Amino acid sequence: MKPLVLLRGGGDLASGVALRLHRAGLQMVITELPEPLTVRRTVAFSQAVYDGQTCVEGAAAQRVETIAEAEDCLQRGLIAVMVDPAMKSLAALKPAVLVDGRMTKRPPEFDRSAAPLVIGLGPGFIAGENCHAVIETRRGHTLGRVIWQGAAEADTGRPEKVLQYESERVLRAPADGILTARVAIGGMVKCGDILAEVNGQFITAPFDGVVRGLVQPGIRVKAGVKVGDVDPRCDPSLCELVSDKALSIGGGALEAILSRRELIPMLWRKPCV
Repeated sequence: MKPLVLLRGGGDLASGVALRLHRAGLQMVITELPEPLTVRRTVAFSQAVYDGQTCVEGAAAQRVETIAEAEDCLQRGLIAVMVDPAMKSLAALKPAVLVDGRMTKRPPEFDRSAAPLVIGLGPGFIAGENCHAVIETRRGHTLGRVIWQGAAEADTGRPEKVLQYESERVLRAPADGILTARVAIGGMVKCGDILAEVNGQFITAPFDGVVRGLVQPGIRVKAGVKVGDVDPRCDPSLCELVSDKALSIGGGALEAILSRRELIPMLWRKPCV
C-alpha cells in the first residue's frame, strides 16, 4: 500500500481536513468510534460508519472492515472509514502522516513516534512534545495557522457565536437514553418546536432557524452531551457545505504536510510542487 494519511476522527472539522487532503490527491484512512456522536452528519465522513458509505461535497467515503478492503477502497479513489478507536490499524497501515482530528481537547495517548509527521488539531497538543505540528482551531486571526513549537489557544468552553446567538444554539441531551429525532437536518423550525426526545424529555428549538446538525437517531446519549445545532441564518443550503472553519483547518494541515519536503515523493506519485 502506498504511504497514506491516517486521520483519527471523521467529525465535521476533521472532515474539512479530509476534504482538503483528498482534493489535493492524498490517499486517506479515517478511524472512528463504533457510534460516532457527530452533530453535523451531512458534512462528516463519520456518517459512513452508519450508512456504509457517504459523500461530502463530491468526495465519497466507504466503510471498510479490513486493511485489504481499505486498500481496495483507496485504489478506487475513495476515502476509507474504519471503526478503530484504539488505532490498532496503525502498525499495518504505516501512515506517512497521522492527523488527530478527534477534538478531545486532551493530550493524545501516543507521541511523535507514531508517524513521520504527526499533526494535532487544537487544544491538547503541544508541537515539539506530543506531535510535530498543531493546527489552530479557534476562530480569529490565527485560525488554521500551523504551530511548529508550542500549543494552540486554550479551549474557552463556549461555542462560537452565530449572529447574536452563542451557547443557546447548541442542543444538549436532557437525560441519559436513546435519542429519537422529530426533525431532519435542514428542516426549518420555530422557537419552541420539539426537535428530539430523550427518555421522555423533549429538546426544543431555542429560536427560529434551521436544524444544522443532529446526532444519529436511535443511539444512546448521556445527559449534557451535545446532540444538535440550530442555525439562526435560516439557510438550509449551509447544512450541505463544509464550514469555512473546517476548510481553514484543512488548509493548515495541507501546509504542514507540504512543509515536510521529504514526504512529498511518498504521498504523491508525482511531486505536486
